Amino acid sequence: MADYGGMIRNWFVSLCYIMRSLIFRILSVGPIPNHIAFIMDGNRRYSKKHNLGQGDGHKAGFIALMSLLKYCYELGIKYVTIFAFSIDNFRRHPAEVQYVMDLMQDKMEILLKETTIVHDYGVRIHFVGDLKLLPTPVRLAAEKVMRATANNNRTVLFVCVAYTSLNQIIRAVEEACHEKIIKIDDCINYKDEEVIMEVDIEKYADMAVAPDPDILVRSSGETRLSNFLLWQTSNCMLYSPKALWPEMSLKHIVWAVLDYQRHYLFLEKQRKKKMKQL
Repeated sequence: MADYGGMIRNWFVSLCYIMRSLIFRILSVGPIPNHIAFIMDGNRRYSKKHNLGQGDGHKAGFIALMSLLKYCYELGIKYVTIFAFSIDNFRRHPAEVQYVMDLMQDKMEILLKETTIVHDYGVRIHFVGDLKLLPTPVRLAAEKVMRATANNNRTVLFVCVAYTSLNQIIRAVEEACHEKIIKIDDCINYKDEEVIMEVDIEKYADMAVAPDPDILVRSSGETRLSNFLLWQTSNCMLYSPKALWPEMSLKHIVWAVLDYQRHYLFLEKQRKKKMKQL
């Protein structure tokens, strides 16, 4: 007997893909952002809203993340950055922190499987932040993922974990000072150009290998940056849909890009002004 249910599902998936491709083709008439960053806010509220168990909101959030990454890469957005875990989040209840760390480690292993989005779209993954603050198993798993995807070059995913902008800037200044100390033979030879400049912070920032984000999306309607990419988002468009993170979908990506295209000329003007100042 024919599997009509399976046939209908396959037909529906194919139809969705065709419609999505048409939408993306229309969007591609205008400028497409090169880099989108996400603050994934609302997992716990989603769980409470739907009376789910502990951690189920984060699981639903991971599913939403995989879908959104696919949409971004199909649209031609090369760089995506996500705020996975703040240094401040370590202050939450130990049981919740441990659950998130375990979930993160489990999802890292899933990302390495051949059937995942990482291999389908040639994603290189960078974990950025103060990684020494992570539990050893999680840090080792992150390093394994980075090694395994090091040769991928079509698209890039930055996962900010054990991260805050303040911590990032402090570490960048420390690295810049270390480099300049090595270059200085003694205090007599100290020159004005050896002071810490903005370009030094840019050089050693966690996101130095990527352009600044064009769009910063924070779900759940919040407009706070929460110590995320403060250095890199001075000329970035902020988009704050009311949907909780697990509720984020294709329409939110489409609206974010449309809003970016509407403000594109102004954003480019501000970006060029910043480049002249460096």
